[in-house]
Order: sequence, then structure tokens, then C-alpha cells
Amino acid sequence: MPRTIHYIGFRDDAFVRARRIFGGPVMIHRVNDLRTQSEIDPENDVAIYAGKERENRVREIPGPDVIGPGWDRPA
Repeated sequence: MPRTIHYIGFRDDAFVRARRIFGGPVMIHRVNDLRTQSEIDPENDVAIYAGKERENRVREIPGPDVIGPGWDRPA
């Protein structure tokens, strides 16, 4: 199974810079919530945390979904 890179909590250009370093395939998560943790395969995947998100701090309330290009800018 291919390795997936999970980017958690990235905003603005920080994701672009991290993607250049760590690559993909990519899953983008706005926050580290229960759903994010359920999608990470600890055997194969890599999780990269940014901002205030931490591996040991899992939010019980789900964060909003990422819906496509420009997700970090208001419509």
C-alpha cells in the first residue's frame, strides 16, 4: 500500500512549502480530530503537524472538511 502524507493544521503558504519538502500523495486536514486519526494508517502513513495542532491533542469536535482549491480563502 502506498504511503500517504497527512498535512494537519496547515494554512496559507505553509502547506505549499511543506509539500515541496515532504511530497505526496496528500490528505489535508484542517484540525487533528477523531476523523483525522481514523484516516491515518500508523504502519504506512506520515502525519505532518503545523500551527497549534499536536499529535497528542485530538479534538473531539470534528473540523470542517477541505473541499478543494482555495479552501483557505473565503468565497
